Amino acid sequence: MSAIRSTLFSGCKFLAAFAVALSFLGCSGLPPAPKVASSSEYSYKIGPGDSLNIVVWRNPELSMTVPVRPDGKISSPLIDDLDAMGKDSTSLARDIEKELSKFIRDPVVTVIVTTFVGPYSEQIRVVGAAAKPQILAYKQKMTILDVMIAVGGITDFADGNRASILRTSENNTQYNVRLKDLIKNGDVSANVEMKPGDVVVIPQSWF
Repeated sequence: MSAIRSTLFSGCKFLAAFAVALSFLGCSGLPPAPKVASSSEYSYKIGPGDSLNIVVWRNPELSMTVPVRPDGKISSPLIDDLDAMGKDSTSLARDIEKELSKFIRDPVVTVIVTTFVGPYSEQIRVVGAAAKPQILAYKQKMTILDVMIAVGGITDFADGNRASILRTSENNTQYNVRLKDLIKNGDVSANVEMKPGDVVVIPQSWF
């Protein structure tokens, strides 16, 4: 039940952020997005949809690849339900060792993430006049150019230089990004780094 509440809360936060972004579409004068945004202390957090390769040393029968379920939990031999969402691979490995120690002596576990989706709160969302609006997994040092390549760029009707980044990690602060200059004119000075949870909003041109 707590996982469901967390998912609903994350969805509500995104809807609220999206509503704020839409309210600014007709406005101008937003500050430019900072060139550097990623943190050297960032550690990938596991989310629903990730695939995990669990290796239990000297116990091949307990080693396998498992998916993270929509409720953020995993199941593996000797473990029915274990919370994985929001943990890094090292923390989850220690939790698995604790559970397995009830059945085997001194288990040594390694967890390797093989498919990356990430928790809802860290996903990058692209809405508006993108060729393929979608949700992307955040990656360290990810830039707005990486995001635009993933979504196929902007449409012919997009007002690319009035696009914005809604930074949920900074209390929904909104920054301007010059997507037209970056994509159409190749102006690399318009490229900026993303942060976990960013929402890219691309308005349509009215002219």
